[in-house]
Parts: sequence; C-alpha cells; structure tokens
Amino acid sequence: MERNKMETQKTGCGNNIRGRFLVLEGIDGSGKSTQVRLLAERLRNEGIPCDKTMEPTDGPFGSQIRQVLTGRIQADPRVLAPLFVADRLDHLLKEGNGLKARVEAGVTVICDRYYYSNYAYQSADLSMDWVIGANEPCRQILRPDLCLFLDVDPDAALERITRNRDHTELFEKKSRLIQTRKDYQEAFRRIGNEENIVTIDGSGSKEEIAERIWEAVRPLFIQSL
Repeated sequence: MERNKMETQKTGCGNNIRGRFLVLEGIDGSGKSTQVRLLAERLRNEGIPCDKTMEPTDGPFGSQIRQVLTGRIQADPRVLAPLFVADRLDHLLKEGNGLKARVEAGVTVICDRYYYSNYAYQSADLSMDWVIGANEPCRQILRPDLCLFLDVDPDAALERITRNRDHTELFEKKSRLIQTRKDYQEAFRRIGNEENIVTIDGSGSKEEIAERIWEAVRPLFIQSL
C-alpha cells in the first residue's frame, strides 16, 4: 500500500456523526508508526470506522519533501517549512478523500505527524512564531481532537533508527533529536491552552505503550464503546 493511501473501514460511514481526528507525534525513532497501526486496529475491533494516514504525504509536495529529507535533492532547510504547509493543506482539502472530508463523513482518522512536527523540526531554521503562524490556516480547517506525544529518550530513539533502517534522514542525528524534543516541549508550552495534548511514556514494550495510548484515547469514544 502506498504510504499516504488511507485504509478505510467502509461500514458506518453513512451517518452524520463527525469522526475524531487523532494525531501521534514524537521524535524520529519514537515508535509512532507502530502505535498508529495498533491504535487503528484497536478502534476497528471496537467497531469504530477508522482511517490511518501520515505526513509528509505521497502527494506532489510530500514527494518533494521526502527527496530533500533523504538527500536526493538539495534545498535550504528553510524551504521545507512552507513545503510542509502546502503538503498539509493539500492533505486536508483534497477533494473526496481529504482529511476534513473524511472526518466530517464520520470516520475517525489517525495521522502520523501533523503541524506539531512542523513547529518542532522547522523551528531550528526559522522562528517558531513564524512556523506557527504559517500553519494557522491548517489549524482553522481541522484541529485534532487529541494529540498524543510519544516521549522517548533520544539515545533509545537513535538505537531504534540504527537497528531498523538502512539509511538515515536529515533530522536523524542525536544532537538534532535532543533539540527537536526540546522544541516539541516548547511548542506544547506555547499552545497547550488551545490544544488537547497528552504526553505518553514511550518506553517499554509496544503493547505497554499501546495500552497507555488507549487509556488516553478511550474517553473520546466512551459513548460508542
């Protein structure tokens, strides 16, 4: 399956009840992708229509971002921030299967990264205020019902990256992981009163982490379960 193609449970999408929009965040190597998959499986087993997706996407802007991150093309790091915003807007507003349309159709969508990643990663090269402001249209279109930040030690994250990948991307260096974790914390401090953000201990087995996530997510669906 292509990385940005949504996996959709067809049943239950014909109602008028708005779905939930959930986001998983964390530094590289935090285990987000695994937890997105496990959470989607859990929700579907509970009978909740659910899609999973990720950013950057496989769309035209996301493809350019991936080429920069993997070193296939060269670009000043400051070019990435507006590219991420363009990719996100395309992801949100794509006709038929954009994020906004899916949530409004009653499907719960889990996204691996959203504008919080922009705040944390691109603020190394641009002011965080600029990055937050650039993403304001995205916030106005669709703000997450819940952002789950998987907090892991940068050494543990780097060990996972080294073990599981045959190449590293632009931000996958220990010093950058340490700084990015700090920038996430600073971003959450700035916007914490406006957003529903929960920090999850990302240490332990994937099953233990999944249970911590479920404890945070379950109250959003309490009437459905």
